[in-house]
Amino acid sequence: MYFSKVHNLKISVITVSYNAQSTIEQCIQSVIGQDYPHIEYIIIDGNSSDGTIPILEKYKKHIHVFVSEPDKGIYDAMNKGIALASGDVIGTLNADDFFADSHTLTVLSDAFKNNVTDIVYGDLDYVKPDGSTFRKWRSGPYKKGMFNLGWMPPHPAFYCRKEAFNRLGNYSLEYGTAADYELMLRFIHLNQLPVYYLASVLVKMSTGGVSNSSINNRVKALIFDMRAMYRNNVLFPPIALFLKPLRKLGQFF
Repeated sequence: MYFSKVHNLKISVITVSYNAQSTIEQCIQSVIGQDYPHIEYIIIDGNSSDGTIPILEKYKKHIHVFVSEPDKGIYDAMNKGIALASGDVIGTLNADDFFADSHTLTVLSDAFKNNVTDIVYGDLDYVKPDGSTFRKWRSGPYKKGMFNLGWMPPHPAFYCRKEAFNRLGNYSLEYGTAADYELMLRFIHLNQLPVYYLASVLVKMSTGGVSNSSINNRVKALIFDMRAMYRNNVLFPPIALFLKPLRKLGQFF
């Protein structure tokens, strides 16, 4: 179902947190500082034991749905958020990331309203603790078959209609740290949902990430990537797997 320009598109933003006391406040402030009024903010906490919960309590009037309980990892928590979301469109904002500016969700909403699309994705900047940018992810417009060449959009800048999750499923825990990649493969490559590229930086992403934290985790991530490719009909997965990291080299220049 597509919405007219007069529809007040409701956007559900899901933040997953666990012991994120050093970053969660900046994340929350970037959400509540948006100039777009139709936001549902959902925080799924993994039963944090540091100072995260008191910070969340501080902003409870801005949080529409809050859950704090043990989970099976970040994608299990995201699935909980999706199940609780009532928005027309759903996206995630990790606890150590933040929106690029106060207009991000307004621009996203306009993209959904003005284009026949189920998915809108944009660009991403990687930032150091001091806020300086050291890597820029500019994925560009999507063309059919690009996943066969190792392409993918940045997941933190990926927003999708809730109806698509209802129809095609949520994040599969079978793919470990590649669950977000598998979902985007499934939605865009396999099922060919209409997509729109928003040529704008939507999210600032802090350095790090579970899949890159060690050589062992990196190897596991490659195996999960390969499984996701075979599952979603990528042509010649070994070639796509080889090209996928090579595409990222340009993000540093």
